Amino acid sequence: MSDRHLFSSLEGLVPKALRGIVASNPRLNLDETNRVVFDPESPRSTVSIISGGGSGHEPAWSGYVGKNMLAASVAGDVFASPSTKQILAGVDAVPSDKGTLLVITNYTGDCLHFGLAAEKTKAKGKACRMLICGDDVSIGKKGGSLVGRRGLAGQIGVLKILGAAAAQGASLDELFDLGTAVNGQIVSIAATLDHCHVPGRTEHGALNEGVVEIGTGPHNEPGYRKLSPAPSAEGLVKQILTYCLDETDPERGYVKFNRGDETALLVSNFGGMSNLELGGLVDELLQQLLADWNVEPVRVYAGCLETSLNAPAFSVSVINISGIARNSSYSAEQIKEFFDVRTDTAWEAVAGAQNYTQRRKRAEQFVQPPPEEKKVMDSSKDLKIDPTLLEKMLRGACEALIAAEPDLTKWDTVMGDGDCGLTLETGAKALLEAIDSKQITSNGSVVEVLLELEDIVESKMGGTLGGILGIFFVSLRTAVTENSGLASTEGPVSVWSRSLAYALQHLEQYTPAKVGDRTVMDTLIPFAEAMQAKQSFQEGVAAAVQGSEATKTLKPRLGRATYVGAGAEGKELPPDPGAWGAMVAIRGLQTAM
Repeated sequence: MSDRHLFSSLEGLVPKALRGIVASNPRLNLDETNRVVFDPESPRSTVSIISGGGSGHEPAWSGYVGKNMLAASVAGDVFASPSTKQILAGVDAVPSDKGTLLVITNYTGDCLHFGLAAEKTKAKGKACRMLICGDDVSIGKKGGSLVGRRGLAGQIGVLKILGAAAAQGASLDELFDLGTAVNGQIVSIAATLDHCHVPGRTEHGALNEGVVEIGTGPHNEPGYRKLSPAPSAEGLVKQILTYCLDETDPERGYVKFNRGDETALLVSNFGGMSNLELGGLVDELLQQLLADWNVEPVRVYAGCLETSLNAPAFSVSVINISGIARNSSYSAEQIKEFFDVRTDTAWEAVAGAQNYTQRRKRAEQFVQPPPEEKKVMDSSKDLKIDPTLLEKMLRGACEALIAAEPDLTKWDTVMGDGDCGLTLETGAKALLEAIDSKQITSNGSVVEVLLELEDIVESKMGGTLGGILGIFFVSLRTAVTENSGLASTEGPVSVWSRSLAYALQHLEQYTPAKVGDRTVMDTLIPFAEAMQAKQSFQEGVAAAVQGSEATKTLKPRLGRATYVGAGAEGKELPPDPGAWGAMVAIRGLQTAM
């Protein structure tokens, strides 16, 4: 677990966070003493919905206070229930002529304190009910027979539906019944790569490397089981969906899904996952839901819905919308409309405000680019060399780049963004594949090889280096076709020297880099100049090697390295990975000769 935090302790952190949260919605008020965030414009003519619990789950619950959602939230200490006094302050902050509904997750402290607040409110002659939500299927029916299921992020779906229904005038009893129906149609489970860490505390129980815990709670509670070795993402998703959707499981078959039932999918980032991986997780879930369970959710929400500080973990919730309709007075269309009602809360930022008025099948979102036109090559303007030699040279360059990848990546991690080695390796492997599958060297055509290199760079090699090489290879091909006729009179070396000079001249229109700036140009420029001056490939290679070696003592003057890993002149650094990679490829060509 990561124990690095911006704030070294919890002292004063919760009220400070609440002040920051309300800053994003100036319409909200904060009772800092009682840690109550509330909407002062919450109308008395609608039921006031109040939620809350321990802090550390942001944006739950203060982030969901606003129009068409919560009237107020009450925050306790990290992972600890707020007090009864705090909750009563929240009830008083948003008075309603139609009553108050307290909606909480199923944790003992929350149940007791919110329950006491509900009783005290009713004792004052005010209508108040409390809805306890639990959706975690890792708590089996036998083990949870007394206390019920633990609460996970499925509760946020309950709050979204109830907030919209309340805004449309539903009564207190109607909201309670609807919330009960919604909660009864949710199946959720969490999985974690490691536990979260609380600022200022010494935590124990971190997961060992290569272990995934499934069925964990949002407060570092032990999971249902540990998986070691950790399954693949696909394997983990398969287990998660089985726990949630296998109705034959006597312990976890909480919800029945009929063929054709409409569903919603909620995926909550516990706070420590990257958005990149969360997107991949959502895609994998949707693929397996359709392929293995014949379930295609009509609503998909993913993001930090309810977090657990910095835990690298997530929860998955499937809500049976049709099941809610069967168990309430609302139709499936109304439930979906409640999901779609806009709010001015964190729901919009986290879950999104999708426009489902014109719903499409997910497959319709994926489009294929139009077929690329085949590039036509003029055979009369081609440069030909011995096919066996051409293939040997290309393989030599590619294999040398692949072997150099670890060093290039290491050096670029120090001095840049770490992608140089993988970019060059990707291009090298793609060229080898083209040689094997397309036989691009079979007739010894240099232009055909350059055309293939253009396609590889354009389609597979991103980043700065990919852009530079793309311009270089296009210009080089143009020059080779224009100078190919000189091969019979002046020799192929003359064609190459002229073409390299032309390619560099065009490349210099797009980059100011010169020799001495510690870039790939420290290899390409000396190589081209030596080829032209000496009319010798061997001399060109020697100049390329010398140029790339010189980058070890150069201070970066262009690009990311100028501020990421800048060194001092005279002090030896790792070589520039772009310059070194270009040298490795050029030397690989020579080695094969």
